[in-house]
Amino acid sequence: MANLKEISRQIKSVTNTQKTTKAMKLVSSSKLRKTLELSEQAKSYALKINEVLSEIAARVSNVHSDDNLNRAFVPNENPKTVDIVFVTADKGLCGGFNMTTIKEVRKLIQEYTDNGTIVRLRAAGRKGIDYFNFQGRELLDSIVGMTSAPTYEKASDFIDDAFEDFNNGTTDKVIMVYNGFYNMLSQELKTKNLLPIALDEVAVDNTSSMLDIEPDDDEAILTDLTAKYVVFNMYYSLIDSLAAEHSARMSAMDNATSNAKERVNDLTIEFNKARQAAITTELIEIISGVEALK
Repeated sequence: MANLKEISRQIKSVTNTQKTTKAMKLVSSSKLRKTLELSEQAKSYALKINEVLSEIAARVSNVHSDDNLNRAFVPNENPKTVDIVFVTADKGLCGGFNMTTIKEVRKLIQEYTDNGTIVRLRAAGRKGIDYFNFQGRELLDSIVGMTSAPTYEKASDFIDDAFEDFNNGTTDKVIMVYNGFYNMLSQELKTKNLLPIALDEVAVDNTSSMLDIEPDDDEAILTDLTAKYVVFNMYYSLIDSLAAEHSARMSAMDNATSNAKERVNDLTIEFNKARQAAITTELIEIISGVEALK
């Protein structure tokens, strides 16, 4: 029979763990509410800039051939070099949140390398960086601390090199991968072709528009707006990923708290059985001693 002192120690340890996981759930819940508010604001802007950019690009493409159109809007089905930009968390204790993104990145690497495409990785988040460093995979760019406290300036600094490499022809495609927020209980893996931009993302009404672009200005407007599009999509992915991280951690901590509670109940039953057995043993020894004295 297990030692009463040892069982008591285990109960105390699991109870302390239960208190910690419950507190972590409450903290993540509070952070999630704040992040969701920011996410809703960012999402509205992201949708609008995508809509405006798609309309401008579609209108310009009507008067330019593919050879003269900004390469950010020319589809490339056989890229020679691809940049994969992916986002993971800086911390763990959030279930399979990080591995979902990592598995998708590995899948994309395999698909492109099998076709002879050079794949370069740009990582945001300690967990993804640590994983690929451990695997011996070279990272072209990496940053820690941005995913837990995203800002527009940090997003811009991080993605600018990828945008510049695409513009000067060093890379042919930029793909973004991250685990986004779906609801309070689940997350949604998102894989987006950041560059080139698909012109069919938004249906364009050619009969009416609020946009009035001078012919000589179209290239400058496209370049400037494309840069804003890329940066803001990077920024939004960080916010969306952070919201998903908090929801994943809430679920993980809730499950951990429930498991700890069940474990405490099991240990309590085991403790009571062990104590009852100890009492029974003592009574038998006393009775046996009395009988031996007769």
